[in-house]
Amino acid sequence: MRRRIFGLMMMCVCALAMGLHAQDFKVFDRDVQIHGFASQGFVHTNDNNWLTMETSNFGSGEFTDFGANVSSQITDNFRVGAQIYDRNLGGIGKWYPSLDWAYGQYKFKPWFGIRGGRVKTVLGLYNDTQDLDFLHPFALLPQGIYSVDVRDSTIAHDGGDVFGDIRLGSKWGSLAYTAYAGHRSNSTHGGVAYLEDSDGLAFKSLAGLQYGADLRWQTPLKGLLIGVSRENQDNTNSYVYNSPGGPINISNSDRSDWINQFYGEYAWKKLLLDAEFRRFWDDTGSPGINESQINVHSWYVAGAYRIQKHVQVGSYYSSYWVDFPIGALVPAGTGHSYDKVITGRIDINRFFNVKVEGHFIDGYGYPAVSPLGFYYANNPLGLQNNTKALVVKGGFNF
Repeated sequence: MRRRIFGLMMMCVCALAMGLHAQDFKVFDRDVQIHGFASQGFVHTNDNNWLTMETSNFGSGEFTDFGANVSSQITDNFRVGAQIYDRNLGGIGKWYPSLDWAYGQYKFKPWFGIRGGRVKTVLGLYNDTQDLDFLHPFALLPQGIYSVDVRDSTIAHDGGDVFGDIRLGSKWGSLAYTAYAGHRSNSTHGGVAYLEDSDGLAFKSLAGLQYGADLRWQTPLKGLLIGVSRENQDNTNSYVYNSPGGPINISNSDRSDWINQFYGEYAWKKLLLDAEFRRFWDDTGSPGINESQINVHSWYVAGAYRIQKHVQVGSYYSSYWVDFPIGALVPAGTGHSYDKVITGRIDINRFFNVKVEGHFIDGYGYPAVSPLGFYYANNPLGLQNNTKALVVKGGFNF
């Protein structure tokens, strides 16, 4: 109840701030900016329950999130900012507020700067902007890469970055780079915790060191961006197994997880095209005890076109495929998820938008180990191979 009250209070604060049209104000002669966003969604599916919600009967409206952030340019080179965030997505989030990000940033030169704190993780095209739903034409980003289930663990890390922009001249465009290191953790109210709890385990923590880099080239061809990201992860997973003889505390550690991601984007007039490919290597368990490797390939191609000022249409095809660990017992039909999507977006004004989206999904990934929206706990009679989903999402930002 208290969490729900807090959520309502946060939405009221967001609505009040929106009424101020996000106007700046001054503190000690320094400009302070306040921005925020909120969205409410509805999801209906034909068979499988999806995204931890009971979507297959009459649909579900347990799809709410909101956040507010504040930032200030303290000096010409030093900037600070922070964002609080809350959500309720079926069995995920449950109105537990979190500090999404909070950092200080100092830019010595255009080609070199540092930032530290809880820092957004730059990985691929959209990882560090996935919280800004109003920027994207789609109600759900391609789930094979930007799974909404595990947003809590992917959007930021506790650590530091070095970054900069390097101009290569009019004939060669420019390069933007980011290198980072820090600690990442999964929320006890996120998708991984929900997965382990639904498998009969009691989730305690999943956390560890992560480090990586991103390099993106703004090519001399206007509107064309090409980039590559790499991330390495160390993870320690702690949980409780409730055996017939009593609870057993288990901890598994590995230091071999990594992600390679390649991406491109092309914007021309009212047209936007983008594509990404990710390979994710997940080394699970403990070496020499219960170690296994899971090899994930995912990619998508997407396009959107603004028909007129207030209307945008788009589509994408997303592919997710898992190479199973040796000896795994894999039910027929699992291991992949191919999602064909069409969407329409209406911008009512500069603050409000509505998105209507259809998903036609073949497969459901590997629910036993990888959150991708489909969980056995929400589908006790078993999962069907094909899912049709309608997603309606309204949002505002200021």
